[in-house]
Amino acid sequence: MRVLIVDDHTLVRAGLSRLLQGFADVEVIAEASNAEQALQLSVQHSPDVVLMDLSLPGRTGLEALSDILLRTPGSRVVMMTMHDDAVHVRDALDRGAVGFVVKDAAPQELELALRAAHAGQVFLSPQISAKMLAPMLGREKPVGVAALSPRQREILRRIGKGESNKEIAADLGISVKTVETHRARMMESLGCRRANDLVLLAARHQHELE
Repeated sequence: MRVLIVDDHTLVRAGLSRLLQGFADVEVIAEASNAEQALQLSVQHSPDVVLMDLSLPGRTGLEALSDILLRTPGSRVVMMTMHDDAVHVRDALDRGAVGFVVKDAAPQELELALRAAHAGQVFLSPQISAKMLAPMLGREKPVGVAALSPRQREILRRIGKGESNKEIAADLGISVKTVETHRARMMESLGCRRANDLVLLAARHQHELE
């Protein structure tokens, strides 16, 4: 696998080069410090994989990505970044990148990204994948009564029926102090300013609490 490294920091390039040379069957064929050099060296060497920093001086890595794939369509590009910004990741993938790795990733993760790219697969650092998938897999965060814990919902249901703190505590086998604490937390989370507000809200939402 022939790799071109693109990063504007000399020490970073040196560290990456030494790291990649330690991977089996990987050869660092050139290094570039900016988008223009990256494009020039890509055209000159036709690397299998371009490992490129997202943040470059002048033209960004994203802009260089488009040019490189246009001029050397046989190359595959893996982006590096200090941040896991989903917007930049999505933009890079839309432009044709096949990998996105955070700079604090373990060496094994970088090797996986390079080998996946070389094999025509897409690789994202786990923390990036999690951030990208969260909106699709996650549900909207519950609010209002739905956000209360089962115990708080039970206490609120009993408040709606007119039970006192003492009665609730006796029925649930907990202390009056615990009931009072739950009431205070519910008032805060539900935006109730007066104790009577909680009673009215509980009565209004009785059907949700049954």
